Amino acid sequence: MYKNTNTKKKLHMKGEHLFMADKIIENNQVSMTGEIASPFTFSHEVFGEGFYMVDILVKRLSDSSDRIPVMISERLIDVTQNYEGEFVQVTGQFRSYNRHEEKRNRLVLSVFAREVSFVEEENDKAKTNQIFLDGYICKTPVYRKTPLGREIADMLIAVNRPYGKSDYIPCICWGRNARFASGFEVGGHVQIWGRIQSREYVKKLEGEVTQKRIAYEVSVSKLDYL
Repeated sequence: MYKNTNTKKKLHMKGEHLFMADKIIENNQVSMTGEIASPFTFSHEVFGEGFYMVDILVKRLSDSSDRIPVMISERLIDVTQNYEGEFVQVTGQFRSYNRHEEKRNRLVLSVFAREVSFVEEENDKAKTNQIFLDGYICKTPVYRKTPLGREIADMLIAVNRPYGKSDYIPCICWGRNARFASGFEVGGHVQIWGRIQSREYVKKLEGEVTQKRIAYEVSVSKLDYL
């Protein structure tokens, strides 16, 4: 009798753990369609499973494109092939980690692919780049206006992941969303809908040396403060 009860308890705890893991996966959802724009490069290995990086070009409504790095398991796609020019749909999560360089930590962002499928060239650009985040404000939002008077607010959101980890996602709001976000407090619970965008900037190194880099952030179209 005791053995059965203990087994049921273990199954119940396992079920709770799986439920919580599912809930955590739901708080960070990415869906995007774009063109593979690079070969696969090896990133790391976990328990014999290799993970590779590839860049995907995702068109905006303006016909410019965002170049988004995606981490893909060798179990999802044949990483020995070069698929440049092919179109894929990727669903997964937007993740971050700190990389130590130049005597400081740098936040590195990429999409972690859970599912990948080949598709025809994207037709509806409005739906080729979508993200939903449910997380917490971890820095006081920075509100400002451009020289032309456009309102902007920068936020950093912590989104929980299984096993006590978190992803730190930079987000940018515009207009009335920027005004709304300017009043958010550290620790506040937010939900965000938008798209992932890339932008180039010039990093000043030692002396006169500069380096062109790409930053990634979520451009917010809708947000709720819970």
